Amino acid sequence: MKNFETMSYDELLKEFKGILKANALKFTKQRETILSTLYNNPKHFTSECLYLLVKQKHPELNIGIATVYRTLSLLEENGLVSSISLGAQGKKFEIANKPHHDHLICSECGKIVEFENEQIERLQQQIAEENGFILTDHLMQLYGICSECQKKKEDGD
Repeated sequence: MKNFETMSYDELLKEFKGILKANALKFTKQRETILSTLYNNPKHFTSECLYLLVKQKHPELNIGIATVYRTLSLLEENGLVSSISLGAQGKKFEIANKPHHDHLICSECGKIVEFENEQIERLQQQIAEENGFILTDHLMQLYGICSECQKKKEDGD
C-alpha cells in the first residue's frame, strides 16, 4: 500500500480518481466532496457526521448516506482514509495524509486527541528489534476519560 503522508489535495484526488477507475466506478461531485471535506477538516468523523456536514455545506448536492458509506469504505480499503473503531459507537474516519500520530480516546464521549511522542516511537522500535521484528507500521490507541467527562462525573457526585 502506498504511503499518503503529506500528500497535497491534488495528489490525493489524482490517486482517488485512479482507484475509482480501477474499480470501474465513476468520478462524481459527491465522491469528490466527501474526499475534500475529509481533507479540509482535521476532525475525526463518523459516517453520519460526515454526511450531515456535506449536506450542510453543500445543500445543492444530491447525496445519500449510502454514498458516504461506500465512498469511505473504498477510501479506507485503499489507504486514503484511516479509521478508529469505537465499538458500539461505530468508526470515526480521518484523511490518511497526516504524518504518523497516535490517539487518546475518551471512552465516555468519544473525544479523540491526536498526539506524537518520539520517546514512545523509539521504545516501540526498540521492542520490535528486541523481539526480532522489523516494524512496518503500528496503531496506538489509548482509552480513558477526558477532563470534561471527569468534571461532569465530579459535578454529578
